[in-house]
Amino acid sequence: MSRRSLLHGIGAFGVTAFYAPSIVAAQDDKAATTIQFTLDRPVDAIAAPFVLAASRGLYRAQNLNVALQVATGSKDTITRVAAGTTDIAVADFNSLVRYRADPDAAPVKAAFVLLNRAPYAVVARKSRGVISLGSLEGRTLGVADGDLAIRLWPALARRNGIKASAVKQEKISPAVREPMLSAGQVDAVTGFSYLSAVNLRDRGIPADDLAVFRFAEFGSAAYGLAVIVSPKFAAARSDAVKGFVQAITSGTQLAIQDPDKAVDDVLAQMDGGTRELELTRLKIAISDNILTDDVRRDGLGGIDSTRFDASLVEIAEDFTFRNKRPAMADVFDDRFLAESTGRKIN
Repeated sequence: MSRRSLLHGIGAFGVTAFYAPSIVAAQDDKAATTIQFTLDRPVDAIAAPFVLAASRGLYRAQNLNVALQVATGSKDTITRVAAGTTDIAVADFNSLVRYRADPDAAPVKAAFVLLNRAPYAVVARKSRGVISLGSLEGRTLGVADGDLAIRLWPALARRNGIKASAVKQEKISPAVREPMLSAGQVDAVTGFSYLSAVNLRDRGIPADDLAVFRFAEFGSAAYGLAVIVSPKFAAARSDAVKGFVQAITSGTQLAIQDPDKAVDDVLAQMDGGTRELELTRLKIAISDNILTDDVRRDGLGGIDSTRFDASLVEIAEDFTFRNKRPAMADVFDDRFLAESTGRKIN
């Protein structure tokens, strides 16, 4: 499919951040709702549910025009949603919890959890002597500015009997995280398993030299990326929010059913993406972060109250709640989710 044909077919997906086309109307110009939607990072395989919602006409079926913007991380997307400059965005759920702990914070809530299990991980080189999580003691851990995984490292270390003070942390730029580990300038880095680990393989590091310690495998209850909604927009256009969530629920199901085809749609929206790399990234995210036991049991998008409480305990290891810890209802609104049968993975 040509780029021109794809953009015409996307219709409701106003990819202004990349191609700057005019937004094509949905079913009815007068009735269609335009949504300003912001990703936390440029399009890659993790954005497959949103890309598929556009390219397969799922937004259009909900009579939505969705205009895409790109931010510089969760802090940025939360700020934009709180200010009302974007209607819906993607953000790290734990970052949202920390934001909402401020009594003066805008009442931003998540409406759909995309990554049921957070992708936080420590990625290390076995050839640097890191063969277990405990062997990080006495080693150097590279931590990129704004890294989210390191915020839960204290809880992970305590739970697994690791002396956190024995692990030297070196602050680095996100741009050099993988190059520094590849060059042996640090022994391990914190990051997302589907980003750092996959990017390192692409840099020529043999798979058998990589050790990926996923926080979830060491007892972390944390959720990952979620869809957050402007409180003003949610109040004024609840029908549009529900339609958006329905569209990305279906988009996620399509990505799970056929990641190979999903990646083709994603690559059409990327600048210079590599199919093998992005397919690997998507398959890792599906198996490790999206299609979890909780999702198989309860369906896509929701959260469990007991697990939510456990995740707050982890956050509190590295964060002081100014008042009381937020309740689940303070940060998650389940009224926009599809019926449970519609969220199940067949």
